Amino acid sequence: MSLRGGHRVTTALEALGHDAWLLDPADVKLVETLRERTPELCWLGLHGKEGEDGTVQRLLDLLGLPYTGTRAFDCELTFDKVLAKDVLRRAGVPTPVWVVIEGWALRDLGAGAALADAIDRVGLPCMVKPSRSGSALGVTPVMRATDLAAAVMSALSFSGAAVIERRVQGTEVSVAGLGTPVQLLPPVEIVPKGGVYDYGARYTAGATDYFTPARLEPDVISRVREVAAATFDALGTRDIGRVDMIVAPDGSPTVLEANVSPGMTETSLAPMAAHAAGLSFGELCDVVIQSATSR
Repeated sequence: MSLRGGHRVTTALEALGHDAWLLDPADVKLVETLRERTPELCWLGLHGKEGEDGTVQRLLDLLGLPYTGTRAFDCELTFDKVLAKDVLRRAGVPTPVWVVIEGWALRDLGAGAALADAIDRVGLPCMVKPSRSGSALGVTPVMRATDLAAAVMSALSFSGAAVIERRVQGTEVSVAGLGTPVQLLPPVEIVPKGGVYDYGARYTAGATDYFTPARLEPDVISRVREVAAATFDALGTRDIGRVDMIVAPDGSPTVLEANVSPGMTETSLAPMAAHAAGLSFGELCDVVIQSATSR
């Protein structure tokens, strides 16, 4: 998905008059290529580990090359669900009740015996997620206590810690933001036909319906925007980002997670929201470039 979005961004930047070129770290030696070509600005479109956890950002900081998006430390906070949820809680941003099981604690401290305590704290149904992963990989809904151990082990195959989180029922909504300070785009309502917005629902054509703007009452939209803005502020998001949340039947939003490198494909949520706001894809890219170059 990174390459699809990268090609689309490159085409848009060229149309804006920039001398843009696409670099895939899987195909070239990143540092040597960057030193040779000395770009004025790097557009970061990598997803997942290394791309969103501060790794590539710290490397570009070392090389003295400016880049789009959030600073390295804030990327690290945002990408790690444990750290991000702690930051949001301290900022007063609502996020589902959760506990954490570390892989090393299972191995060395007998933490498996505490799984029943996790159920007591979080309740059922719950969601089990890797602390550091994306695209819903390793995420498992748990309806019965007897299924929790397997879900935790699945999450730990993707990351060193598993987040056990209360499953909040309601309308799934995503809010993208552009610029610095972040300006919010219309919320996108997400309706997976299978009931869960998992990897298949995200990347299988026709598996999910999207409504932009979300089909929510105006006062609920206002609350969603307030919570999204507070999330971006707490996590230090800049240039572009996305907040995913659940809106309960009573209209109260709860943040699931945030993303510092939203997808840029034809079916991605941030471009979808920009289109609803009257922005072309090229205009979206221009806002990001202008925000990054103004620092």
